[in-house]
Amino acid sequence: MSDSYLLAGRFGAATRLSPKALRLYAEQGLLVPAYTDRATGYRYYAPEQAARARLIARLRRLGLPVARVAQLIELDADSRLVELRSWLDAQSERLSEQTELVDAIARQTDGGDADLNSSIAIREVAACKLIYCQRQLNIEALDAFVASAQAEIRGYLRHCGIASDGAMTVHFHETVSRDSEGLVEVAIAYEGSIEPVDDLRIRLQAARREVFLPVPAACENFPLILRVYDAIETWLDARSDINGNGSPYEIYPGSHGAIFDVTYPVTFPS
Repeated sequence: MSDSYLLAGRFGAATRLSPKALRLYAEQGLLVPAYTDRATGYRYYAPEQAARARLIARLRRLGLPVARVAQLIELDADSRLVELRSWLDAQSERLSEQTELVDAIARQTDGGDADLNSSIAIREVAACKLIYCQRQLNIEALDAFVASAQAEIRGYLRHCGIASDGAMTVHFHETVSRDSEGLVEVAIAYEGSIEPVDDLRIRLQAARREVFLPVPAACENFPLILRVYDAIETWLDARSDINGNGSPYEIYPGSHGAIFDVTYPVTFPS
C-alpha cells in the first residue's frame, strides 16, 4: 500500500471514529475502506475519505440513526442543511412538548395548578341534536380541520333553512398529538329537522353533567392547553364522588368570556 493510505487505527484517530464505529460503518456501506489486505485483514483508508468520515461522526453525534445518516451523506450540502434545519425544528418542538409534560407531572404531584383549579365547576346540560363530522388527524392538522368542518356544517344548516348559530363542540375521542393521529369530531347543536349528507352525520346527545373550565387566554394554544386538561384530570382524580364518563371536548364559545371551555362528561356514582 502507498504511504498515503492510513490504517484503520490512525484513520479513526484522525477522524474521531472508534474502531467499533469504523467496522459498523464499513458493514453498513457508509464508509468502506479503500483497501483491505486479504492476508492480514488490515483495513486502509484514503486521505480523501476523511471529510466523509468526519461528516458521519458529526451526524451520529446528533443522535441520528445510521439509516438516516446514510440518506443525509448522499445529499448535496445545501439539501443536507435544509433537512437538518427541519430536523432541528422538530427536535425543538418535541423538547418543548416533553418539557410541558414533565411540568404536568410535577403539577399533578403537587396537587394541580391552583389558579386553574379554582375555576373548575360542574353544570347540567340539556339534551340536544348534533350534526357532526369526524376525522383521524394529528395536532398539526387540527385547526384546519376544525375551521373547515365548522364552515361546512354551518353552511349546510343555512342551506336547509335551519339556524346555524348553535354552539360548536370539538370532541377528542382518541389521543391527538404531534406524533399520533386520533379521532376528532366537530359538532354543532341545532334545532329542527335535517338529513345527513356526505360526511356529515346526526346524533342525539343526551342530557348530562359536565365538569368544565373556561380556558384562559394564555392557555388557548398547544401545548399550553394541556395545562387545562391536566388541571381537570387532576381535580377529577382527587374526587371519589365523581367519575369521568366519556371523551373530553371543547365548547365554543366558552363561559365567563372565554373563547372556549374544556369539559369532561361525568357521573355521580351512588
